[in-house]
Amino acid sequence: MAAAATVASQLPHFAGLRRAGPTKSEPFSHAAVHFRLDQSRRASRAVVAMAGSGKFFVGGNWKCNGSKESISKLVSDLNSATLDSDVDVVVAPPFIYIEQVKNSLTDRIEVSAQNVWIGKGGAYTGEISAEQLLDIGCKWVILGHSERRHIIGEDDQFIGKKAAYALSQNLKLIACIGELLEEREAGKTFDVCFKQMKAFADSITNWQDVVIAYEPVWAIGTGKVASPQQAQEVHAAVRDWLKTNVSPEVASATRIIYGGSVNGGNCAELAKQEDIDGFLVGGASLKGPEFATIVNSVTSKKVTV
Repeated sequence: MAAAATVASQLPHFAGLRRAGPTKSEPFSHAAVHFRLDQSRRASRAVVAMAGSGKFFVGGNWKCNGSKESISKLVSDLNSATLDSDVDVVVAPPFIYIEQVKNSLTDRIEVSAQNVWIGKGGAYTGEISAEQLLDIGCKWVILGHSERRHIIGEDDQFIGKKAAYALSQNLKLIACIGELLEEREAGKTFDVCFKQMKAFADSITNWQDVVIAYEPVWAIGTGKVASPQQAQEVHAAVRDWLKTNVSPEVASATRIIYGGSVNGGNCAELAKQEDIDGFLVGGASLKGPEFATIVNSVTSKKVTV
C-alpha cells in the first residue's frame, strides 16, 4: 500500500483505461437522465439529475480511527449539521463504537459496519457476525474495501460469499471495487473492476440493498483523486457492465459512488458527473462540517425547473 501510494504521487493524471468503445463526451449522452424532486422548501423547484434512478448516497468510513471522546464530538457535529434531504447518509465507525454512535446519532444518518464474518457466528475468534450487527441496530456493511483486499488478503470469492450472507440476513451492502496503480498503468482498470464485480454478481440475487463504491486504490489516502472525467468513465463502464451482465433495471437502480481522497474542495466537481451517484469518504468523514459539505454537494446535480 505504501509503495502504491508513493508511485501514485508521481502519476496522478494517467488514464490507463482500455476502452471498449468511443468516449461519450456529451453530458447525459449514454443513459436516460433521472430526476428526483427536491423535498426542501425553496422558492423555485429543483430536481436532482442522475444517470441512475437511485437517491444520492454519501457514506463515511471512519476506519480504525477515533476514541469515545473524539467520536462524541463528531456525532455532535453531525447532529447539528444541516444535511440536504435528497441524500441517503451512512457512517461506519469502528466496531467497538457502533453502539455508542447508534445510541447518540440522529436517525437522519444510518450506521454501517466496516466488515462482517462470512456466515453465522461461532468459534471464529475476532470476528463479528451479521446477526450481531443487526442486534445493535446496524443496517449496513462495507465489503471489498482495498485495505481488506490488499493488506488483509481477502480475495474476490471470499468477499462475494461475505456479501451473499450479509444480504441474506438483511444487512445492506456497500460493495467496493477498484484497481491498483500498476493495473491502471497497464490499461487493466476495466478488467480488474469487472472481475471484482463478477464475484459480487455471482453471489448476489437481490440488488435492491446494494451500493457499488468505485475506489481506485492509488487515490485512497494519498491525497490524489481521480479526475472527474476518469471517475465518470469507470462509473459509466460499471453501469454498462451491470446492464449487460445483470439487467437494465439493476443498472439503473444501483447507485455507483466514488471514493478516494474525496473532500470538501473536490466533491462538487465530482458530483456533477452523471454516473457518480455519491461518495464513500475516508479521512474527510472524520470532520463533521467537511462531511456535511460533501453530503450537500448533491446541489451540484440539481437543476431548476
